[in-house]
Amino acid sequence: MEFIKTLFKNRKMVMKLGKNDFRNRFANTSLGTIWGFAQPFVFMLTYVIVFQYILKTGSSGNYPYVVWFLPGMSMWMFCSDAILTASNSIRNYSYLVKKVVFPVDIIPIISLASSSFIGIFLICIAIVVGSIFGYIPNFLTVIYIVFCAFAFIIALTRFTSALTTVVPDFAQLLNILMQLFMWFTPIIWNLDMLSESWVKFFKAFPFTYLVEGYRQAFMANSTIITDSNGMYTIIFWAITLIMFVWGNAVFKKTKKDFADVL
Repeated sequence: MEFIKTLFKNRKMVMKLGKNDFRNRFANTSLGTIWGFAQPFVFMLTYVIVFQYILKTGSSGNYPYVVWFLPGMSMWMFCSDAILTASNSIRNYSYLVKKVVFPVDIIPIISLASSSFIGIFLICIAIVVGSIFGYIPNFLTVIYIVFCAFAFIIALTRFTSALTTVVPDFAQLLNILMQLFMWFTPIIWNLDMLSESWVKFFKAFPFTYLVEGYRQAFMANSTIITDSNGMYTIIFWAITLIMFVWGNAVFKKTKKDFADVL
């Protein structure tokens, strides 16, 4: 496929520009990129304090709340930040779009690479904290779920980045949708609160698959990956593939209009 070839051909440029993008986010601060890691870490720590010690929310099963909560929240924060930044990337890199020789297809991937620095850091924090409490994750599952996250984000942002470029109001709608998705994804609440029929419904959501998949790498023998003979894995990859094909078609169709609307 043309997109895959373009991405592979320009992989070194993607990483270089991704690093520059990450540094530029905090270029005007004295501590620089340290803020990029400190802000989400403090955010997650605050959630743990509020929900575990103030609201006294329990985890699913007999696991420490922090071990149950951090993997889910770290995966969500990575996905949310990557989706929002990649969706707005073409407008942020408008000066590159107007250069005829620049491969516009890789611009959302540049923002994804930038977000990955913080995302991988948060995922590693969850691993360290889980290990401290004696819950060492299945690293094969971790690698698989991280791969799933990248695949899903790329598939989704092929569509959202194109639509945000030609319809600027969609960026505001996407912000609202991501807030809704956060509360409808079992990050700070658990699936055990729902009836069996609703559990099946929510497990079919891609975000639930990613959050629960990473979380259960720490604590379960039977995970959402293998539930119902892998039914939810099949659903996740079917949705991801359909979104990629559809998003790729939308991106190719609207790409010629990018320079005119920016």
